[in-house]
Amino acid sequence: MGRVLDLRTLAEHDGLSVTDVVCHHRAGRGSDKPVDVLGIVFVRRGRYVRCANGRETLLDPTLAYAMTPGQEQRCDHLDDAGDACTMLRMTAPVAAELWGDSDLPIAAWPTHGTIDLRHRLLLAAAARGEETDEATVTLAATALEQVDRARVASGRPATERARRAIADGARMLLADEPCNSLAQLARALSVSPHHLSRVFSEQTGSTVSTHRRRIRVARCSIALSTARPTSPAWPPTSASPTTATSPAPSAARPARPRRACASC
Repeated sequence: MGRVLDLRTLAEHDGLSVTDVVCHHRAGRGSDKPVDVLGIVFVRRGRYVRCANGRETLLDPTLAYAMTPGQEQRCDHLDDAGDACTMLRMTAPVAAELWGDSDLPIAAWPTHGTIDLRHRLLLAAAARGEETDEATVTLAATALEQVDRARVASGRPATERARRAIADGARMLLADEPCNSLAQLARALSVSPHHLSRVFSEQTGSTVSTHRRRIRVARCSIALSTARPTSPAWPPTSASPTTATSPAPSAARPARPRRACASC
């Protein structure tokens, strides 16, 4: 048998990455292997039985599960069609921000339509090369809420005044520098990225990513409207035969905006 697993990183953020995992294993019992990554796995295609922590779980696209270093797992495949998954790999500090500690849930858990939609939208955005930091954090938090909503909500700013201050602080930081990532904003405001994302959306009606794009578009519009036109001098300083018969120059074109329209 050739290569069994194909792993491809689709996006990377501060301590969190999105990995496409395609397995070509034929039907049959897998091998017992130690887990060396921390993350959440979403099954996109296929079905298999995962044996870990003394549990056997039939996995399909309606379930998600967590992987924690130190586990021993085996995946038994039920047919030759293979399977495909998306893995959100994370560092221990990121897991602690989402879940309270780095020991993610042991048992697999069911997903729902909102999680499935966010999963697909994340993959589509990554394929287009768009920003996915907020979408990745939101998917992880929404999935873990299925296991323990109160645990994921722990640490959320308790008062309306505190939540408004966080949203206003993020808006001010983005106005100064729209290239700030979700994690950078969260660190500056002393809040976890997933709480910042939720609070910002509740207070403004917009995601951080959408607000960031609007700031960039506004800057670009200003740069376009204030750019000085550039064109050859007219009339020419010397009336050579060549220049004397040259047609009038076309309408002046605005200069290319410099940094204002540049992507971060």
